[in-house]
Amino acid sequence: MTSLPPVAPATTAPLRWLPPREVLRIYALAWLPVLLIYLVAVETDGVWSRGFNLWSALHGTLRNMGPQFALLLLLWPATGWMEARRLSAARQVAAHAVLAVGFVFVWYGLLWLWIALENSVAAAEQARSYWFIWQLEFGMLAYAAAAGGFSAYRAVQRARAEAAVAAQAQTLLARSELAALRNKLNPHFLFNTLHSILALVRKDAARAEEALFTFSEMLRYLLDTERSGDDQVLLRDELTFTEQYLALEALRLGDRLRVDWQVDDELLCRCVPALSLQPLVENSIKHAFNPRSEPGLLRICVDSPDGQLRLRVADDGPGVQLPPDGALPPGTGLGLRTVARRLALRWGDAARFDVQSAPGQGFTVEMRLPA
Repeated sequence: MTSLPPVAPATTAPLRWLPPREVLRIYALAWLPVLLIYLVAVETDGVWSRGFNLWSALHGTLRNMGPQFALLLLLWPATGWMEARRLSAARQVAAHAVLAVGFVFVWYGLLWLWIALENSVAAAEQARSYWFIWQLEFGMLAYAAAAGGFSAYRAVQRARAEAAVAAQAQTLLARSELAALRNKLNPHFLFNTLHSILALVRKDAARAEEALFTFSEMLRYLLDTERSGDDQVLLRDELTFTEQYLALEALRLGDRLRVDWQVDDELLCRCVPALSLQPLVENSIKHAFNPRSEPGLLRICVDSPDGQLRLRVADDGPGVQLPPDGALPPGTGLGLRTVARRLALRWGDAARFDVQSAPGQGFTVEMRLPA
């Protein structure tokens, strides 16, 4: 059985107090125009009277914006905590409302203390009476921008991680289904083929030797697809494998099995999923040829009518009544369902897997693979 690597669980990253470097760069660049505007605005009152004082502007910007710049970085672990607790939208809004009010008062308290230490309490009180309202509004807007930016970044990263895990899970599912199909196929061939060869040994040793060689080539193909780890093979190789399968089935069915191959040779280098055509043929052998004693016709068509690769397998057996919902009929077994599932996992709606049948009208399966 193929050994499959475990899927990495979607766990929450450990809480970090500082954002990663990428976020810090974006955060600093977002603040740059605000700081430049504030650098000019803080000295606007004195530009016309005493000229622009760069050092005074830098000092005022650092005093007013520095604590805010640093305090808002604490929103990174705060948004991480909310994400880890999986808070509802309503609780997140309530939590941000409380944090925003707390942030504004802490920031303005630090600003008031700085002015009081540099100048006097009276100067700090005078500044408070002038600035408090508009600084309160500016602080709220800065909080909303930082919280929204950090939350958006976390949401994007979480979506990417979930998409990666989903893609990995789909890949592993496709590989596990291929492994299940391969493991189902081996005992089937081992029993039926060896039984037919055993009956042939005493009658025609040359044909028995040829059948054993064909059987060994089929097993080699199965092992090669397992070792490669890739479920895509050349159409030429998949057709050869299917032809070998039919040659061994002909040992048992004899003249009852007639095969009509219609293959466009220009498509032989196209890639198809491994073990995708043979299960379609095996379905026809099981339902159209095994139950009856009269000869039957199996048609295998490979072409590309509209740019897509089309593989079509049809028989003239008794057919079945398909369910009205278009699902596969009961009794089709693992093969067809696995092939249909693998196509859906790899290509989604870009691939087609259609089944047509009715009582007395045979069974037809058609696959269409995107170019």
